[in-house]
Amino acid sequence: MTPSDLLDRVRVVLLHTTHPGNIGATARAMKTMGLRNLVLVKPKTFPSEIAVARSSHADDILDAAVVVETLAEAIGDCHFVVGTGDRTRTVPWPLYRPREMAEHARSLPASQSIAVVFGREDIGMTNDQMMQCNAQVQIPANPDYSSLNLGSAVQVLAYELRMAALGDDQQVPGRRDWDEAPATQGDIERLMEHWQRSYLGAEFLDPNNPKAAMTRINRLLARAELDQIEVNILRGMLSTLDRWVARAKAED
Repeated sequence: MTPSDLLDRVRVVLLHTTHPGNIGATARAMKTMGLRNLVLVKPKTFPSEIAVARSSHADDILDAAVVVETLAEAIGDCHFVVGTGDRTRTVPWPLYRPREMAEHARSLPASQSIAVVFGREDIGMTNDQMMQCNAQVQIPANPDYSSLNLGSAVQVLAYELRMAALGDDQQVPGRRDWDEAPATQGDIERLMEHWQRSYLGAEFLDPNNPKAAMTRINRLLARAELDQIEVNILRGMLSTLDRWVARAKAED
């Protein structure tokens, strides 16, 4: 494996970045570690001369950056998505440290794409945004002063990804190529939407608070790393449930 074999499959996603200088600092951090794919979700200001200046000659990363409106658009075709931040979640999400995250990314089959998502500077990632990820990664900073700026956080994770890409293949404990194509985050999102509709129709969920159960189901699926056939099986089961519910209601 050459470093680019992993690094070319990684995209860095910035959510609602408020200061263009942080976009430039991210581009610089990425280029120093060999990452090339930057996706910006509804940035406040971009393009920007401030971003170009802060990128320190990484303007090629900025020129190639993709701008989208939603996180779902940014990660819909990815297979492993990790969100960043040090917030404690109401429902804990599968958690990695940076090195563990990078080694896991490296262990994935070469056909799988990876996204590392960074939240807005002032609030980080929301619970709803984290629910669209497979896992969370936390940088184990000084607990008495854990405030990392965005560019620094990107640099830490980009460094670990590069070190993993440079490592010895024989030391990776990783997964082997699967017998079916892995599900993308878009596949999972559509499955979750179907699951919620079916459970509401079956009156399994509280219609006033469906997220209470759906958050834990989402976490279960995030850990499972489903393939496309498994997603189809689950959706087939839900479709059967839908038919039984419709038949029961028609007979009432």
